[in-house]
Amino acid sequence: MRARQLEVFCVLMRCGTVTGAAAMLNISQPALSQILLHTEDQLGFKLFDRVRGRLVPTQEAREIYPDAERIFSQLGALSRRTVDMRLGRMGLVRLAASAPPSMAIVPRALSAFRAAHPDIVVRSLIAPVGNIVDMLRSGEVSLGIAMNDEPRYDIDVETIGQAELACILPQDHRLAGREAVGFADIADETLISYRAGTLPARLLGVVAAEQGLPYLPAIEIDLSITALPFVRDRLGVAIVDGLLPWEQFPGIVKRRFLPRTVVPITLLTRRDHPLSAIHALMREQLREACSALGWNGLERQPEPDAP
Repeated sequence: MRARQLEVFCVLMRCGTVTGAAAMLNISQPALSQILLHTEDQLGFKLFDRVRGRLVPTQEAREIYPDAERIFSQLGALSRRTVDMRLGRMGLVRLAASAPPSMAIVPRALSAFRAAHPDIVVRSLIAPVGNIVDMLRSGEVSLGIAMNDEPRYDIDVETIGQAELACILPQDHRLAGREAVGFADIADETLISYRAGTLPARLLGVVAAEQGLPYLPAIEIDLSITALPFVRDRLGVAIVDGLLPWEQFPGIVKRRFLPRTVVPITLLTRRDHPLSAIHALMREQLREACSALGWNGLERQPEPDAP
C-alpha cells in the first residue's frame, strides 16, 4: 500500500462508512471509492463488503488492520516531526501522561521547567498507558508518566512514587463525616471503580478477598476522572486513585481507603532511544514535582485505626 492508500484504509476501518471517511479526509466520496478500488486491485483481494449501506471489513482487512494502524501512526509521527523541524522546533519536549499525573504532577513540573527554559516548546498529551507506550514506540513522544509498572521489553519503567487509592463520596453522604472508609462500610453501596484486568482492580480484588468480600463494581471505569459525574449524580461511591485534586471539584469529598492500598507512579522511556538533554531535564522536573507533592513516599506508612 502507498501512504495515501494506507490512510484511506485506516480511516475507513475507523468510520465504517464512505461518507464519514470522506468527510474526515476532506475528499469526495467518488475519489475515496476510487482509491479503495485501486487498492483492492493492487492487493488482489477485497477489503470491505457493502452491507446495507455500510462497509463491513473482510477477514483479510481485519488481519492486516493492526499492522496498518501501527504503520499509519508511525507515518503520522514522522510527519509531525518533520513539520517541527521545518518550523525550527528543535527545542521541543514531547510528553504524554495519563489523566491523574497530568493534572497533579505535570503542571508543577512544567511550571518549573518553563521558568528555567522559556524558549523551549512543550507538547503535553493526555492518554491511557497503552497509548502512551504506542507513542513512545513510534517516537511521537519521548517521555511518558503513568500509574502502571507493568514491564515491557522495550520500555524502561522507573517508579518515582506512589498514590493511595481513595474513596470519593457525595459531600452529604452518610460516610462523609468519616476520616477513612473500607469495603465493609460500603458493602451496601453501588460501587464505582476500575474494570477487571487493570492494576488497581487487581489490587482491590486482593484487598476485598482478604476480607471475605467481593470486588464487583456496578459501574466500571478505566480513568479515575470519569467517576466524578457518577458520584456527583449520586449513582454510587467510587474507589479511585487519590492523585487527582479531588478537593477542587465541588459537591464531593475524598476519604482515605483502608487498608492503605497504593498504585505506582512511573516514568516511561524507550530503552533503545537515549533521551535528549532537554527531555532529561524534563524527566528530572517530573521527579522533583512528584517529590515536592509528597507522592514519592515509597515506604509503607502505618495505617490509622478505622473509625
